[in-house]
Amino acid sequence: MSDALVIGGGPAGLMAAEVISAAGHSVIVAEAKPSVGRKFLMAGKSGLNLTKAQPFEAFLAAYQEAAPQLRPMLDAFGQEAVRDWAEGLGQEIFTGSSGRVFPKAMKASPLLRAWMGRLAAQDVTVQTRWRWTGVSDGAFAFDTPEGVQTLRPKVCVLACGGASWAKLGSDGAWVQALDQPVAPFQPANMGFEVAWSPHMAKHFGTPVKNVELCAGAQRVRAEFVISGRGLEGGGIYAVSRAMREGHALRLDLLPDLSEAEVRSRLSKPRGKASLSNHLRKVLKLSAEKQALVMEFARPLPDDLAPLLKALPVTHAGPRPMDEAISTAGGVPFAALDDALMLSEMPGVFAAGEMLDWEAPTGGYLLTACLATGRWAGQGAVARLSQI
Repeated sequence: MSDALVIGGGPAGLMAAEVISAAGHSVIVAEAKPSVGRKFLMAGKSGLNLTKAQPFEAFLAAYQEAAPQLRPMLDAFGQEAVRDWAEGLGQEIFTGSSGRVFPKAMKASPLLRAWMGRLAAQDVTVQTRWRWTGVSDGAFAFDTPEGVQTLRPKVCVLACGGASWAKLGSDGAWVQALDQPVAPFQPANMGFEVAWSPHMAKHFGTPVKNVELCAGAQRVRAEFVISGRGLEGGGIYAVSRAMREGHALRLDLLPDLSEAEVRSRLSKPRGKASLSNHLRKVLKLSAEKQALVMEFARPLPDDLAPLLKALPVTHAGPRPMDEAISTAGGVPFAALDDALMLSEMPGVFAAGEMLDWEAPTGGYLLTACLATGRWAGQGAVARLSQI
């Protein structure tokens, strides 16, 4: 019998396995998909954002109401620790102009290979295509290619992920296996549906740059993308929680100019120029920004300045949850003790995105997954020392 079972082969689960095995305990990692780290690898395709270099309190604030619970974990394994950990796996690190921290290779695959090499050296056993189906009296059951398998570990760390990107293994099916109350899942860091007029088709795939997005109390200066399905990209993800909660989205298309300056420039003689050319000449308003104005604000008012500074966006709600980068909801912190052990299941810990917290993209998601995985792993080691 293995000392420890880790269910889930994503960053939180692998970190828990690393901590437990480094303490000298035998570990089995059970992963439902044919290989580990699939969502991790997908995230790295656009550049693996490990964490963000900024003051700790500002970093912590990104987790909003979950910040108090995550504080000790992020304090113990935060931004600098993530950098050191990646460098310890042979990955050279750099910090971009926005403060985002990446491996120089920009991919997840070299880091994951090195990590799996470390785990293999620590005698961690990885079982793939093992789908967890339930637990009863300390026995964890799995559907496997060899039939039903049952394990009775001394401790278990659940790191089953959220409920987005089912094809990569994060499908939320663990809710039925756990059979414990959880907060309902909701999409996070997601795009929003827009039923575009035909004239927008030529702008599909175009990034909208130098814009400020405002939803509720959130204001962020970032770019986003016009897609055939709606609005996507970093700027939209940053305000997606406020939008999901019902706050209207408004776009400041000219964040470097005041409303008075915009009005002054628009008052310049137009002559025979079309409105489009006039906007381009006096405001340098790009074609895609003009298209958004025509899409969301026709008929146009006589005074365009307020509109260009706060363009109201009409949308049909979030894209499906399975398309979201992450999810809110999951195991509430109230169901866990300070070591992330389930109060109703002694010896069983939970970590990663299956916990009820959310954060924006930009390194926050991965850092918290690693930090909670490490924390749960340490809790499991402490539990083993008492057995």
